[in-house]
Amino acid sequence: MSRALVTGGTSGIGRAVALALQAAGHEVMVTGRNAGALAELAAQGMRTLSVDLGDVGALSAVLASALQDFAPDILVNNAGIVAPPGNFCDMAEADIHRSVATNLTQALIVTHAVAPGMRARGRGHIFFTGSIAGHTPYPNMAVYAATKAALGGFAQSLRLDLSPAMVRVTEIVAGRVESPLYKGILSDEARAAMYAGNTAVQPEDVAQMVLSVLALPAHVDVARFDILPTRQPVTPQVPAAEKPQ
Repeated sequence: MSRALVTGGTSGIGRAVALALQAAGHEVMVTGRNAGALAELAAQGMRTLSVDLGDVGALSAVLASALQDFAPDILVNNAGIVAPPGNFCDMAEADIHRSVATNLTQALIVTHAVAPGMRARGRGHIFFTGSIAGHTPYPNMAVYAATKAALGGFAQSLRLDLSPAMVRVTEIVAGRVESPLYKGILSDEARAAMYAGNTAVQPEDVAQMVLSVLALPAHVDVARFDILPTRQPVTPQVPAAEKPQ
C-alpha cells in the first residue's frame, strides 16, 4: 500500500483529495488546524497531524517526528490561505508575512522533508495546489498571486531536479473552486455571488484529476494541469473584503 501526505487536508480541495486517495487504496496522513475535522478523518482511518503550517520556525522538527514511520510516496502540498482581499497598499504587514509563510515557505519545508526519501527510493509524486492567480493578473490579490507564482516556479524547477530519480512533480493550476477558502474574510453574500449559477469547479473535480494523473504510466509526468470552470472565459474578480466599522 502506498502512502500519501496531504497538507491542509481538513476542508476544501485537501479534504476531497485525501478522501479520494484513501478510497483508491492509499494510506493517508493529513495535516490541519481544525481539531474537529482532524478527529473526523481519524475516525475514517486516516493518520492526522495537528500543525499550524504558518508557524514555520518549528516545522522541520515536527515533520521529522511525524515522518519517522511514515514515508510518503505521494505528497500533496495543498495548505494555503487568502488574506482579506484588497489593495496591496492597505494590506496589514502581518498578513503579508503569514501569506508568504503559509502559501510558500511551508511548502518548501514540507517538500524538503519528503523529497529526499522519494529520490532515494526512485519513485514518488509531488503535487502543489497552485492557482490561476499565479499565472494571470488579479486585482485585490497581489500577495496571494505572488506566492502562487513562486510556488509554480518552484514546482517546475523541482521537477527537473527529481526527474532523473523518476519522481514526478505536478502543479495544479486551479481556477475558481467552490471551497471554504474565503470563509471568514468575505461576507456570505459576496461568496454566494462568486459561486452563483453553479459555475465553479468543485473540490471533488480536482481530486479526480489528481487520481487521473497518478494513474498515468511512470514514464509520463504532467508538469501542470489547469482545471477551470467551463464558464470562466476571463479572469474572475475577487471583491475587496469589507473593512471593519
